[in-house]
Amino acid sequence: MAAPTTSPSTASTAPAASASMSAYVPTQEGLSLPEPPVFATVEEERRYRKEQLAGALRLFGRFGFGEGVAGHITVRDPEHPDMFWVNPFGMSFRHIRVSDLILVDHEGTVRHGNKPVNRAGFVIHAAVHAARPDVVAACHAHSTHGKAWSSLGRVLDPITQDACALYENHVVVTEGRGAVVVDEESARLLAEGLGPHSMCFHQNHGIFTVGQTVAEAAWWFVSTERNCQAQLLAEAAGTPTIIDPENARFTRDQIGGAYAGWFAFQPLWDEIVRSDPDLFD
Repeated sequence: MAAPTTSPSTASTAPAASASMSAYVPTQEGLSLPEPPVFATVEEERRYRKEQLAGALRLFGRFGFGEGVAGHITVRDPEHPDMFWVNPFGMSFRHIRVSDLILVDHEGTVRHGNKPVNRAGFVIHAAVHAARPDVVAACHAHSTHGKAWSSLGRVLDPITQDACALYENHVVVTEGRGAVVVDEESARLLAEGLGPHSMCFHQNHGIFTVGQTVAEAAWWFVSTERNCQAQLLAEAAGTPTIIDPENARFTRDQIGGAYAGWFAFQPLWDEIVRSDPDLFD
């Protein structure tokens, strides 16, 4: 894969590095945390976003988040913000390549590609992208622990450092719980319930995450699924000890920002690039 062309005058919509992440790295001259790339042209940014999307889908497949034909990740097109790229309906996450991705507008018309789009995926993502101009990418899949936790109608408790990342930054949406979201009004209510947050549990359905980059949205999904698993295990064994709000908020401020989500995804990105180079085809 060719490295993105950087330009000081043409920045992507990715966030700048959060100063709070510097707590992880001792101050030393010549060392700094990596930054999301910036691009000289919209074509380069589009290619990058599609590569990130294909890679995230491959990782979802590797982690077992696929459930038949359910699940979708979208990324907003950098030139046409009322359109988004998404995986085709009925194709395994594990096999997605850049060339398989389809471009859909907010009316559900396929603008690029010759494969169908998941109706439920289209209406949910279109509603969220329309309601949240800050959202570049969104993820939903029927992962096992996310489905199980969503049935409880509760937000996650701050029982671990990892679980603090989205402390007070996720909600439960009950409207339309358990029903397949295929109509625009149900999708609008889900987007309204998500509000300004980075993640919601759609009750009796599963996890829905958003971010300013594909990497951020994908990381919140992966992390949430693992946090659901951890809390289910902890509650099966006993009564977990809750981290107090002050420390939960402090930890969230360190690891819960847009840059932190992007950065946390980078080791997974490196793994999938090395193991699945055909995703760039």
